[in-house]
Amino acid sequence: MTEPTTTEHRWAPQTPLVGIGWVLTAIAVLLVVVVGEDPGGRVLLTIAALGLAVISLFGTVARPRLRADEQGVTVRGLFSSRSWTWPEVRIRLAHGRRLGRVTSTVELTVLHDDGLIVFGKLDLGEDPADVVEQLQALRPWPQG
Repeated sequence: MTEPTTTEHRWAPQTPLVGIGWVLTAIAVLLVVVVGEDPGGRVLLTIAALGLAVISLFGTVARPRLRADEQGVTVRGLFSSRSWTWPEVRIRLAHGRRLGRVTSTVELTVLHDDGLIVFGKLDLGEDPADVVEQLQALRPWPQG
């Protein structure tokens, strides 16, 4: 008897990008020490270092950001994961203009929570259009 195969897809921020975030955090911390006598510069660099650290921590801990298989999807956050079956979610590729350019995002609508979860290319490490195509292929039936 053979075990059923499970097709699972995972999406997360690109590892080199997260690494760059940690390097920039370290540089900002170093600059806080080097700036010395300039209190305004120290405050700005401290805020930048904290912001970079939080973003880098999120990119490190919340991996994979989105996971999907034949059963449904799981979204990972900083402190926990949430899972939904396919009948509980709708998938949509959304396009919008930001900073003068057209961007694409994956929108997951959670039906029973009236929740909307939006993922961009930075969250997924892949083009959102490709992710939507793969998610649609995993669904056992077309969404209504």
